[in-house]
Amino acid sequence: MPSALSNRYQVEARCVRLVTKAENAAAVSPVVETHTLSRGDNDLLIEVKAAAVNPSDVKAATGLMPYAVFPRTSGRDYAGVVLDGPPGWTGREVFGSSGDLGIRRDGTHATHLVVEADAVVEKPGSISWEEAAGIGVPFVTAMEGLRRAGLPQNGETLLVMGVNGKVGQSAVQIASWHGARVIGVARKSEPYEGHSNSPVEVIDASVTDVATRVRELTGGRGADIVFNTVGDPYFQAAHKSLALRGRQILIAAVDRIVQFNILEFYRGQHTYVGIDTLGLSSVATGAVLRVLVPGFASGHLKPFPIKPSAVYPLEQAKAAFVAVAGSSRDRVILRP
Repeated sequence: MPSALSNRYQVEARCVRLVTKAENAAAVSPVVETHTLSRGDNDLLIEVKAAAVNPSDVKAATGLMPYAVFPRTSGRDYAGVVLDGPPGWTGREVFGSSGDLGIRRDGTHATHLVVEADAVVEKPGSISWEEAAGIGVPFVTAMEGLRRAGLPQNGETLLVMGVNGKVGQSAVQIASWHGARVIGVARKSEPYEGHSNSPVEVIDASVTDVATRVRELTGGRGADIVFNTVGDPYFQAAHKSLALRGRQILIAAVDRIVQFNILEFYRGQHTYVGIDTLGLSSVATGAVLRVLVPGFASGHLKPFPIKPSAVYPLEQAKAAFVAVAGSSRDRVILRP
């Protein structure tokens, strides 16, 4: 209810709290606590309708991000209705994501959220709450990588390593929206599972030399951009697949150290682009999402389908974390 002193809403929010660092994913023990929330002058108080659980949420809970604070409310992605804010905001349906929410400060796995007004974007009416909540981290990662590398244009080729992962699918959608040709790489024989605005040929890396096949498919030229969502296991294949002045985008690592041919690197005039969306503030993340909203509104971009079995109440946050830690391909959602 509104506070008599501030004439602003204060709410008793139920929040998924990580009290202390867990030894591993199986040991993560989130609890639901009640906390009073109110907004600052340029903030919005949002009733959360849905919030995604990302692999980074699990990693932060197990101490793999040394800057993560404890205790805190987890969660980076959200969709909801504005309850209170600057004039003109109340009642608007919004969604968003962040590199600091749920990591360095209280996040989105709650019934309510306080976030800067500049951080949110309006939810297209054609997208459900759960779908909107699932857009954030994968699409922001893909868009930020392609923005930094230079958005592929008509006539250019994007090669996506890990094409059926959520970031991989997001990169396919964005690149094909902009008219690029997309080739995907999977670790086994499987078709592309996501939405695309043009056909996607998938290379089975278990039986095919990726770079050789990419050269065959591109008339010897190679890929203008390689979006490597896996990291070092595909690093050499990505390096060998690059066209002259090609760019490799990297967002992940299994083993941190790789070797590569420096001579090939500079003679190929290659560029390596590192992307870490955890370094983006809520406001910076909102700016990336704002570029994507027209694509969702027009249907060129589509949110991930949300299975009912992948939606959990706050009280089952542990089960949601376990599902994500188990490498579920489903987009996992908490629904307050």
